[in-house]
Amino acid sequence: MRVLLIGSGGREHALAVALNRDPSLTELHVAPGNPGIEEVALCHGINIDDNVEVLRLAKELQIDLVVVGPEKPLVNGLTDLLRASGIACFGPSKAAAELEGSKDFAKKVMSDAGVPTAKSFTCANRQEVEAALDSFGAPYVVKHDGLAAGKGVVVTDDREIAIAHALQSDRVVIEEFLDGPEVSLFGISDGIHVIPMQPAQDFKRAYDGDLGPNTGGMGAYSPLPWAPDDLVEQTLREVLNPTIQEMAARGTPFVGLLYAGLALTNKGTKVIEFNARFGDPETQVLLPRLNTPLADLLFRAATGKLNSQEELEWSEKSAVTVVLASSGYPAAPITGEPILGIAPIDQSFVYHAGTTRRDGILHSSGGRVLSVTGLGEDLTEARDRAYRTISAITLRDSHYRSDIALNAAIAEKGN
Repeated sequence: MRVLLIGSGGREHALAVALNRDPSLTELHVAPGNPGIEEVALCHGINIDDNVEVLRLAKELQIDLVVVGPEKPLVNGLTDLLRASGIACFGPSKAAAELEGSKDFAKKVMSDAGVPTAKSFTCANRQEVEAALDSFGAPYVVKHDGLAAGKGVVVTDDREIAIAHALQSDRVVIEEFLDGPEVSLFGISDGIHVIPMQPAQDFKRAYDGDLGPNTGGMGAYSPLPWAPDDLVEQTLREVLNPTIQEMAARGTPFVGLLYAGLALTNKGTKVIEFNARFGDPETQVLLPRLNTPLADLLFRAATGKLNSQEELEWSEKSAVTVVLASSGYPAAPITGEPILGIAPIDQSFVYHAGTTRRDGILHSSGGRVLSVTGLGEDLTEARDRAYRTISAITLRDSHYRSDIALNAAIAEKGN
């Protein structure tokens, strides 16, 4: 099978490594890729925001399956063009990708499907914003309606900060704060059937102790030893299946990866948000644990054949990912700095995200530069491998959290 993977981040690097493990894969191409992905696939430096250019490349390479990593090409309708040309795609149509492209749309789908979520108001001016904030009270949760590259959400006790963030967008969703631990749970769908993956937990805040601004994610771990035993089954029943059925009933079937961000509240599990693609950095802990061949799995989803897919097989190992971020991230990341000391120890992986190579030397080119994943018999061992690898990497004034999966590892040891 010839596969073309779209994207250039840490998520795509993890996808490329996992796809390469599938014996059905004959060729792996990535557009545009990055220096890390170049080590496992043939990269093509095209503009992935140009749908016609992606289609031309897919035809030229005689691609059997296109896997779309980032959200923007999905919302731009890339898969619609590819499918119309007879190319199988893992990724939703433009209409279905609105589950991520519009917070307001996702709320309406959840309401119609009976999916539990936070109460909310969609606001288009200051008067509506202030009324919504006053209705819910602090902590205030303000979400830009459209795509915002992981920076569209503010959770704050400061009403003025909440208002200022809301007024940066033409339309925002303001919702009640959901208290309780957060979990990410992915479902792979062919538009009718859904197969759940195992849960993961990511860390959005920039600094230790869940302090600082929201980011695209500073780390993740899986499995979750503290999670309810029936979490996957419950989420499939109450969230994933109803959403897929609702999208099909609307005439916009969702084919691809449905990411459910969940809050385990004292009033039950509720959806915080939907994404329409693999999450980053959760993908970097889930795929190293997945034993089921990935290319064949995604091809079955893309071609409506998930009903013949056996239950996913998972490693018993634990995985912990820690993100190395540039100085100034997330507000104003400094790029162009040399990166040295990448030398993964046994059972650890370094996934490239914001990197570029100049004159044979690796340099930073984004806010989240690398994600380092460690595998182990438990979370303590996985953390040790991840942190030993990341601590040897040199990037001037870079930062990473030191507490990823720490509390879960301590609790696991205590049981």
